[in-house]
Amino acid sequence: MVSDLSSAAILRAYLIATALKSLEYEVEILGFSFGNNLYRNLPSQLNVYNLPGKNFPELFGEISKILPKINGNIIYAIKPQIASFGVALLKKIFSQKPLILDIDDWELSWYGGDDWNYSPTPKQLARELLKADGALRNPYHPLYVKWMEGLVSQADAVTVHTKFLQQRFGGTFVPNGKDTSLFDPARYDAESSRNRYGLSEYRILMFPGAPRPYKGLEDVLIALDKINQPDLRLVIVGGSPYDDYDQQLQQKWGRWIIKLPKYPADVMPDLVAAAHIVVVPQRDTPETRAQFPLKLTDGMAMAKPILSTRVGDIPQILGDTGYLVEPACPEQIAEQIQLIFQNLESASQRGIKARERCVEHYSIEAMASVLKSVITRL
Repeated sequence: MVSDLSSAAILRAYLIATALKSLEYEVEILGFSFGNNLYRNLPSQLNVYNLPGKNFPELFGEISKILPKINGNIIYAIKPQIASFGVALLKKIFSQKPLILDIDDWELSWYGGDDWNYSPTPKQLARELLKADGALRNPYHPLYVKWMEGLVSQADAVTVHTKFLQQRFGGTFVPNGKDTSLFDPARYDAESSRNRYGLSEYRILMFPGAPRPYKGLEDVLIALDKINQPDLRLVIVGGSPYDDYDQQLQQKWGRWIIKLPKYPADVMPDLVAAAHIVVVPQRDTPETRAQFPLKLTDGMAMAKPILSTRVGDIPQILGDTGYLVEPACPEQIAEQIQLIFQNLESASQRGIKARERCVEHYSIEAMASVLKSVITRL
């Protein structure tokens, strides 16, 4: 059960579904679409049932339609949101089916975390409930997130994908798995990939995701200003669906940026093959401490040198197979970029170790092994 099938929330659901299918479970993904379309970057073979996402009170009608469709032996809710976990709790009450909750982000951190509270005046409360555009009509209001986090103990099992989330919510650590048979550098030729995407003239730093301020791309671009070598480029794949932040980056640092469009999931290994370095320069914020950036395992699985920051679980995920700097430190990023290109053979060997680590700890098979033990205990 996914809170919003039009957003990246479905990515974690897809990974869990893939791992469960490898264990020969039948899996159906259900949820609401609060955007205009289903999230695009996913394989077409997913079995997905979706209904339109609406504000309250109209959402109650959609919930009543989706509840009869939840007919599996086990309910697996993605995120402690009212449109996923809330619906799953209702189904659990009526059906007595076991419920697993997956927490892949600290949702309340987007609103200030533990410091957030809601204490409206009676007039404000009435306005936010009764007006057509009232804030409490939005099912993603932080008040509902807080309620859902308070009900985590009602799940029969909890899975999380970082140690930060495990310390906060408990549960079993189930890291994001990568399809290491698809993301296999032996299947791709880096130079051919660079030619295919018009990148053969450059040394490529790749960020295969959506730019947002906390992801630290400004630090990489400042580092490129410092190095000032004309053949270096930061390749951003997909761009931001959230706002115009990537346009802001383009306006200020356009000389260093190559922007590529979104590609289907099964094309991403070919794109990552074109990179010389994969960059994941997370800044240190409450949001990033709770995250497991999927871009890390993109680069690890493809045996690429990975340049990232000491934030959250990133040092534990990479072990000794990446290049780590302090967050928000362009000077260190510049040093590491130059070091990698000056010692490409050594960097390539570190990339090979990164793939070995990914296969052992962060593959779909490794993910499935942990999920099997979670389900066995239900």
